[in-house]
Amino acid sequence: MIKDNQRFFNRIRLFIDALITAGTYLLAWYIKFVSVFAVDDEIGRLPNEIYLGALWAIVPGYIFLYYYFKTYTPKRGLKFADEVSGIIKTNIAGAAIFIIVLYIINQPDFSRSMIFMFAGFNTVCAMIGHYVVKQVLNVLRRKGYNNKYVLLVGYSRTTEEYINRILANPQWGYVVRGILDDEIPVGTTYKGVKVLGHIANLNMILEQSDLDEIAITIALKDYVNLEKIVDKCEKSGVHTKFIPDYMSIIPSMPYTEDIQGLSAINIRYVPLSNTFNQIMKRAIDIVGSVIGIIITSPIMFVCAILVRCSSEGPIIFKQERVGLHNKSFNMYKFRSMRIQSEADEKKGWTTKDDPRITKVGAVLRKTSLDELPQLFNILKGDMSLVGPRPERPQFVEQFKEEIPRYMIKHQVRPGLTGWAQVNGYRGDTSIYKRIEYDLFYIENWTLWMDFRIIFRTFFVGFVNKNAY
Repeated sequence: MIKDNQRFFNRIRLFIDALITAGTYLLAWYIKFVSVFAVDDEIGRLPNEIYLGALWAIVPGYIFLYYYFKTYTPKRGLKFADEVSGIIKTNIAGAAIFIIVLYIINQPDFSRSMIFMFAGFNTVCAMIGHYVVKQVLNVLRRKGYNNKYVLLVGYSRTTEEYINRILANPQWGYVVRGILDDEIPVGTTYKGVKVLGHIANLNMILEQSDLDEIAITIALKDYVNLEKIVDKCEKSGVHTKFIPDYMSIIPSMPYTEDIQGLSAINIRYVPLSNTFNQIMKRAIDIVGSVIGIIITSPIMFVCAILVRCSSEGPIIFKQERVGLHNKSFNMYKFRSMRIQSEADEKKGWTTKDDPRITKVGAVLRKTSLDELPQLFNILKGDMSLVGPRPERPQFVEQFKEEIPRYMIKHQVRPGLTGWAQVNGYRGDTSIYKRIEYDLFYIENWTLWMDFRIIFRTFFVGFVNKNAY
């Protein structure tokens, strides 16, 4: 039944996308040639039949691109941002192919401005259409319609994490019927989900229940039996997926390589280890830091005067931090504290109502204006516009023993702002959560993600309620 529902909803999406594509194309044509904004110029203008006839190729072409960019894959658990990414890619590729085809067939009179107008309209309207469909499906699933019934095979940390996520996201429409495990007593429950029996009871459970999916969630120690369990599950004829119990070791987006038929899973995928990605990010850092220095130079000039007048000592405070490849560098800040000995400075974190902080320094810290000199660190190459925040050497030595995978953050340049910071984890907040967000950034980095973080920094990143 769930497969029939999926086909039905995919057809609805396809139909809506076809309507939106045709409608936005006609809207662009109308604005360009018919509306009050149209330019009355008949020279070189193609007949309307050619523009309207192009729809026979455009609509199926865009539907193909939506399929190619996986816009019609099942949406349960998928973030809407990922769906938006597919829509944007489709329209960029569609406009590019459209223009290339016009050059190939030597058709210079087909309006390029109309094509770009159509691409813009279609992107916005497709986003709205997909969002409406997604919200309608979410409402239906919350009310118990179009649910997917799942049986979990094996009890582990992964089992509990999977159940937690399903219960926290009812809009996904997953319902866990129960758990099978050979060690946990029958009748044991976790958040309302009951252990129904042993793994050997799988066939009997399948005969008694209407299940759409089996999820193998056995504990790491039981992987010796994995092949046998997979074989048993696949013989049931029910769709089976495997949720590994080693996510503390393998990243959220692992990648494999083929070694003459032998699959090797790389433990850590760092997109910024790619030379092209490094060059692109560094180029943006250089341009961004230069623009930032020029724009903020009046602000930095005022801050420098205020720091000089607030207390004795240098305007710029240099502090040793650990950066890319565990190499130390001097990070620049506007001085916000009274002069203290090096031993006192290394004692620990700044605390609330810290007596060492000057009145001007408190304002600079709250507004993050004390961080502006780090634009020069970025220009030098010590830091990046976006990345994990660098830490002092003594804390690096402490955290690398206490926090798993802490040192992975030093595989990329530290940043002026970062994914953890725009999500509220800066200053006096959980170091564990900060590292969790830093690792997510490192493993999922894209240029688009950097731009999103920079954009969000302007709205949530400057005023720091946790800064003391």
